[in-house]
Amino acid sequence: MAVLPVLFGFFIMGFCDIVGITSDYVQRTFGWSDAMTGFVPSMVFIWFLFLGIPVGACMNRWGRKNTVLLSLGITVAGMFLPVIYFNGVTCMLAYAFLGIGNAILQVSLNPLLNNVIGDSRLLTSGITAGQVIKALSSLAGPEIVLIAAAWFGADRWYYCFPLLGAITLLSALWLGLSTVPREQSSSAGHSTAEVFSVLKDRKILMLFLGIFFIVGVDVGVNYISSKLMAERFAWTSGQVKTAPQIYFLCRTAGALLGAFLLARMSASLYFRINMAACVASMLVLMLVYDAAVDMAAIGCIGFFASSIFSIIYSDALLERPEKANEISGLMITAVAGGAVVPPVMGAAMGAMGIAGGLAVIFACLVYLTFLSFRVR
Repeated sequence: MAVLPVLFGFFIMGFCDIVGITSDYVQRTFGWSDAMTGFVPSMVFIWFLFLGIPVGACMNRWGRKNTVLLSLGITVAGMFLPVIYFNGVTCMLAYAFLGIGNAILQVSLNPLLNNVIGDSRLLTSGITAGQVIKALSSLAGPEIVLIAAAWFGADRWYYCFPLLGAITLLSALWLGLSTVPREQSSSAGHSTAEVFSVLKDRKILMLFLGIFFIVGVDVGVNYISSKLMAERFAWTSGQVKTAPQIYFLCRTAGALLGAFLLARMSASLYFRINMAACVASMLVLMLVYDAAVDMAAIGCIGFFASSIFSIIYSDALLERPEKANEISGLMITAVAGGAVVPPVMGAAMGAMGIAGGLAVIFACLVYLTFLSFRVR
């Protein structure tokens, strides 16, 4: 089935989430401050800002499958840099290549689902199924890092990169050898100004900001969860890895449930219920200082936020289906929220401690709650 290699691409998409656990390793390896370490996620996610729209426009000529294969090739190349020579520069370059490949992958892979899913009514459910696979990858990411550290030594944790590269290569071979129906292509490209003009549609603009903030929440919680447990409860480096793992485990469960429920109930109602639960969970995390309660709150945020990206993204595609490639590029540009929010959190943490970082995430959730009641 052509849908299987396409869905496996979502597993590669989840590799960018290793930035959460590996940022702690980077900080210890190079002795960086919290503010400096906050830019590690930026090296992964900033490329969405620059590449989303150009790739969305060029995909008309290249084709969606070829664009996905290009993204996988870039990721493979970047993942072997640190083992050739490892220092701060090559480490950050590996994150940059991971981000570049991931940005291109997210622009092209979601529309490619349209090529293998015939019923447009199943698009939201299909994208959510992809997010389930991505969540499984995010859950496996910390384990891959720990396996690399166990096999090659704690000071060679960066050997996780070639392990990710090998899996990416397998994905590229599987997709390359599979027959995927080609979409109707166009030789005409679209300028950046033409693509941004879609934002004149007020609903598309609101959805664009929704993607920006939900990715910011996702990366932000992943980034701050281990630091929160270490600061509040003096957990060791071995203990704090549990926090992002709980987050990703609950996000996986939430995405699985979402894939089932979104095929059977109103997406707008599901959006509202989950955002209300996210805000409540965040308030608990901000106000309650108990290790078990805080871990549960981190898990709840992951669970209830897991399907929001799929709802917003599919709503944007279905709003203007004739501009699917351009809107995909525009929406993936908004994934740059994952590059913007962590440095803002780092600055807030420098000024106010963990509470400052949590306040930034809460502000993102407030907008998403507003969006859930404004977009139908």
